[in-house]
This record gives sequence, structure tokens and C-alpha cells, in this order.
Amino acid sequence: MSSVVRLPRRIYRGAEISRTPKIIDDYDFSSVYQPILSPTHRKLVGYEALVRVRKNNESVSPFTLFEQAEKNNQTPELDRHLLQLHLDNFAASSQAVWLFLNINPGTCIHPEASLEKLALQCKRSGIDPEKVVLELVETASDNPAALLEFILKAKAHGFQIAIDDFGMGDSNFERLWRINPLIVKLDRSLLVNAENNSRARMLLESLVKMIRESGSLVLLEGIENHTQAHIALQTEADLLQGFLFARPSNLKQHEPELTEQALKRIIADSSESSAQDIRDQESYFRLLRFEILEACHSLSRELPFSTACNKLLEVDGVKRCFLLNPQGIQQGNLARANPDIHRGKFNPLYHSAGAQWTHREYFRNALERPQHISSCRPYVGLPDAKRTVTLSTMLPGQQVLCVDIHPDEMFGGQLEFPATL
Repeated sequence: MSSVVRLPRRIYRGAEISRTPKIIDDYDFSSVYQPILSPTHRKLVGYEALVRVRKNNESVSPFTLFEQAEKNNQTPELDRHLLQLHLDNFAASSQAVWLFLNINPGTCIHPEASLEKLALQCKRSGIDPEKVVLELVETASDNPAALLEFILKAKAHGFQIAIDDFGMGDSNFERLWRINPLIVKLDRSLLVNAENNSRARMLLESLVKMIRESGSLVLLEGIENHTQAHIALQTEADLLQGFLFARPSNLKQHEPELTEQALKRIIADSSESSAQDIRDQESYFRLLRFEILEACHSLSRELPFSTACNKLLEVDGVKRCFLLNPQGIQQGNLARANPDIHRGKFNPLYHSAGAQWTHREYFRNALERPQHISSCRPYVGLPDAKRTVTLSTMLPGQQVLCVDIHPDEMFGGQLEFPATL
């Protein structure tokens, strides 16, 4: 979460606890919990525990607190104190949900705060370790072997494992497969970038799909507005978290029913938005199909190629038309929506008359489905190095009309072409 300060994950180096005054005696600590929701089940399934710190009635940043603890070699003691605090405050809740705890693996390796002691803390609080999800940053350790050993021991005690902030820094897929966490929390920057960039959105969707196919659940956090919620829902992420649903609060003050109602409203709004997008895209495809067929009819009447394609080139997103003979060889140059007289950059691939495109998917599609207008998968078009989808259809005489479209310029980059129009 952008405005929730997380405890810094620093690997404790094994120094002995200092005899300086204990940090935990100098501050007032309290727990707050932020809901984690399942859009599929439309209900609350967990809470992430976060700390609030005060000294002399003034707020203190957890980051500052842990910097001081590390300086005084009191990080394990502070970690253990806060974990017990979160467990005790959570124990009063009778909800059948996960408790997400941020934890430093270096701290738990230390004898003062071992996994065995953490399991004992859970038992004293009446919380089964299987209800506890330990959040780790897989890049936090400079000793991946030790991190993996810690994770195996944690799982043996019954704890669940979540990898936090995945996708930032040097996050590593190989380590992810080896750790095999129950949950992967993606760094919020991926969602923010997806909100502003269609390519980043595609990459986010691919990342979510890849992680889910590998056997882990995906949690998208930091959702603060309806656009981000819509993107998160479109990715089919398993779990959601963010201010849009609920802010961190004392469990006694939190009302799960209100949070779940907010989730259901957001899902309904997103579903309506998706339905409207589908209706708009269907209208666009009908127009596109009509103009392609009109161009085909004009060509059958032997009108000049550029004239036949004039109206088609006025359709939003359409950039180029070109004609192939039965051997896939381009007949003449491209008919373009924009002449690009002042295109400025040298490109030896710009003029393509005589080029042979038999190896391209769009040419094969036209041969295999001669009575249809087919669409190919997106690729990088050679004339302008932009993501392109080519529609193709066979004309009388087995010539092939091809139409290049830049899908990223349409519907916020979310235009999805059917196999045939």
C-alpha cells in the first residue's frame, strides 16, 4: 500500500542483543488490520497486520523505529514483541480468516525469535499456525539457501507462506518456483503502471496468469480507485487489498459486512463496465467488417487500390492496407491512413512492394478460411515497429486483402479481436 509504511525487511546478521535500554519500553505500539478479499467468493478471507507506533503522543514511522532497533541490535526482540502483539489482538476475533504477518527471516533464524517460539506464540494466543500467512520478500536475503531452509521449516510448523512485493528489484522466477508459496503479492507499482500504460497492463495480466498456472494464488494490493479495481478484476487475481475496500483499523472498529458490501458494489460496477466495453467493441467490429467488405466489392469492380481502401482507412485504428497475390507477394506499396511524408526516421523496411509474406499467419488464415475475414495474433509490424493485428480475406482470383490495425490505440489497449469478424 502506498500510504501504509511496511516494516523494513533487513536480514539480521547474528549480533548479540545489546544491553542498551530496550526499544520496546520507549514506545507505545498498537495493531491495525487491513482486509484481504476474494472477488470470486465475494467475501473477506484475511487481514494483514500492521503496526502503529507512538512516542510521547506523537506518531513514529515504523521504518524509523526499525532503523533504531537494527542500530542497537534489538531487531529480533522488537520483531518478536510485535508478532505477539498482532497475535494477541487478533485472537479476540472469531473470524475464520487468514492472518498475514510481515516477518524478517533473519530474525526468525536468531535463537531469540525462532520459528519454534513463533509457533508457541500462536499456541498461547489460540491461533493455529495454518491460519497464519508469513509474508516474506524473496529478495530480502543475500543467502537464498538459508531463506529456502527457513521456508521449509515454516511450512513444517504449519505456517503458510506468501512472497511480498514480487515484481520489484531483482525478483526471480527461479526462486519463486523453488519457494512454491501459497500466495504471491505483486508489488503495487505493477498495478499503477498498468493503469497508465496498455503494455504494462498486458504484462501484468501475463504475470498473474503465469503465477497462477505455476500453482500459487495472486494477491494485488494497493487498490485505491475504481480503475485499478477494474484492472485487478480483469487480470483474474485471486485476492485483492486496498484503501478502496477498507483502510487498516482496529479489529473492534472494523465491520466485515461493510467491506464485503463495498467489494460486491465494485465487482458489479466492473462487470457493467466490461459489458459496455464488449458492446462498444462489437459495434466497432461491425463497422470494420462493413468497410472491409465494401473495399472488397470496390476491388472486384477494378477500382484503383488506394481508392477502394479510402473509407476503410478512415476507420479508427486502421493504419495500412495491402494486397497479396496467390503466392503471398505484395502487389505495389501500402495504402496508408497517414502518408507519413515527414516520418523523419530512416527505415529500409518502409517500402515493401514485392515482399513475400507467405510465412505470415495472416496469409495462411486467408487461405484456410477463404469465406471469412480473419484476424492474426498481435505482432510487431515492420513499417513502424508498433504492435499490429492484421485482418485478411481472400478476393476473387485468390488475391488477399490485408488490413493492419494498431490495437493499442483502441479501447485503452484492451481491444481483443475474435478469430474471424
